[in-house]
Amino acid sequence: MDLEKQTPPAATTELRASDADRDRVADILREALAEGRLTADEHAERVEGVLAAKTVGELDAFIRDLPAAHQPRRAPSAPSRPTDGAVPIDPDENVVAVFSSAVRRGRWRAGRRIHAYAIFGSVEIDLSEALFEYQQVVIKAISVFGNVEVRVPENVSLRGTGGGVLGNFEVHTLDSDDPAAPVVYVDGWAVLGNIEGRPKRGKLVADILDRVQHKVDKSLRKHLDR
Repeated sequence: MDLEKQTPPAATTELRASDADRDRVADILREALAEGRLTADEHAERVEGVLAAKTVGELDAFIRDLPAAHQPRRAPSAPSRPTDGAVPIDPDENVVAVFSSAVRRGRWRAGRRIHAYAIFGSVEIDLSEALFEYQQVVIKAISVFGNVEVRVPENVSLRGTGGGVLGNFEVHTLDSDDPAAPVVYVDGWAVLGNIEGRPKRGKLVADILDRVQHKVDKSLRKHLDR
């Protein structure tokens, strides 16, 4: 079969391919090899092409003759804003930088609400290795002649609401396929400053299953203690 024919609409094919797009296509090819739809040589050739592909259209060409490529994809539902009272008004933690810098990174416990203030300073909040004890995390950021950067794992949802006054407010929207994944909301204003939120490439939150297992163990212990 000629894999270069029957290309999808240009609006889709011209999109730049992400690492997640390549991983999705590689998974389909791996399944096709296991099912006997592809020979080992065909699989190796296509995987090599996937790694070199630059656009979504180029990726789709390698799986167009496979059944999995024609199954409808479930669009992840957009997470709702926390309801009143779901997240406390008072912050669990304040990260403040006034003519200085403040960094929160590594293995730390993220509360439900974090306030970040950068006044002629720089604040970095890195959640890529954090322990999420709550599914909804709100980060309120204020930047005045300063910079606030928020980094999250690639498999959480990320939302932002705010703006800038002669400044920049930019939050890269991210949707997780896992309904149990944490949702991080970045709200704030940048006055002659910068606020940015985006995923950190290659970082995945690893405690979702651990948290679920903890709840199961806790419930089991309660049952056994009766």
